[in-house]
Amino acid sequence: MRSVRLDPDLDDLVRRAAAQEGSSVSEFLRLAAVERAQHVVDRRDQLTDVIGAVRSAGGTAARTGSAFADLLEDRKP
Repeated sequence: MRSVRLDPDLDDLVRRAAAQEGSSVSEFLRLAAVERAQHVVDRRDQLTDVIGAVRSAGGTAARTGSAFADLLEDRKP
């Protein structure tokens, strides 16, 4: 079992939304938690086959920060 604390504005919003759906606050929050958790897990699962698939020794991007700083320095009036 979990317990959460909501600030007064959020609590009022959740109560109103639950009432409009005809559900209890607990059921409304459970469904919201399921939707959010599933979204996060699904997003990670969609990338599983490509995470770590690209190997690079670096090189071309190694100096981008200093190159950008040099460019800005050259543009000073």
